[in-house]
Amino acid sequence: MKYEVIDFHCDALSKMQLNGDIHFQKDSRLDVDLEKLKQGNISLQIFAIYISERLGSARFSHVLDQIHIFQEKVVSSGIRPLYWQEEMDQEFNNHSWGLLSLEGADGLEANLQYLRIAFEQGIRFLGIAWNYANWAADGILEPRNGGFTKKGQELIRACHDLGIILDVSHLSVKGFWELATLATQAAKPFIASHSNAYRICPNPRNLHDEQIKAIISLGGRIGVTFFPNFVKSKGAVHLPDLLRHIEHICSLGGEHNLMFGSDFDGIDMYVSGLENAARYPNLVSELLKHYPEALVRRWLFGNAEAFLRIHLPKRKKTL
Repeated sequence: MKYEVIDFHCDALSKMQLNGDIHFQKDSRLDVDLEKLKQGNISLQIFAIYISERLGSARFSHVLDQIHIFQEKVVSSGIRPLYWQEEMDQEFNNHSWGLLSLEGADGLEANLQYLRIAFEQGIRFLGIAWNYANWAADGILEPRNGGFTKKGQELIRACHDLGIILDVSHLSVKGFWELATLATQAAKPFIASHSNAYRICPNPRNLHDEQIKAIISLGGRIGVTFFPNFVKSKGAVHLPDLLRHIEHICSLGGEHNLMFGSDFDGIDMYVSGLENAARYPNLVSELLKHYPEALVRRWLFGNAEAFLRIHLPKRKKTL
């Protein structure tokens, strides 16, 4: 029996931007390609636009280049782009879909008109910062642990107005709580697309219990991620180690908020048995050893799907 999957984070576009001869249909250099998506039964993959430091200062042209790569290599291979809430009802379960997120606001160059263009080009999620500071906010590894700049607060409001969903993976702790306040006021839930539980593995990229509870209370989502350093502090990492994070998030009330965000193609170390997207069935088998099938389906697919059905923007009617 097949189990559908929604994966909320991969960096395949960045790899293809750096190496133009990578083929999306099948390429051993990619953790996520068309063949591996089919083998893993991934019905929706969120493709992050991450601008590598190897390209120098992030520019909006870099963002547009990855959007072009998404269209020319991913969509042309048969993956359908997902833009609107209404598309969730159009045979969503019978096709393979792709959705765009922007990892780090750096490439928007503090220009909110660029944000609007990015939205028009299909970007539906925004991770405000990567690990360090940018014009909008501090990342989790920025030593001063600052929050949002004034322009960054304008960015939050603009995203809420457009329908771009915010992502707190990589955001500083202070920034997290500033966003939580504004999101509560606006009734706009946010996600952590690829973050684990700090209580289980005390890596700064992981979420503290109060952060997990805040995401849950807002109706957001938390994507358990596969980077070994976020799963276990030392030693080899195996599939059962992921279950400790799942257990902990659920113990805080997150049964309906948990999903997966692999970070494939953004990592160079792997959980044993989860080396690429094709290995998702191994995770399914491990989960089914310990949890009811209905619960496993919810974590793999249902929780993420339900969130998208509510919070993706609706297509605006034209006169």
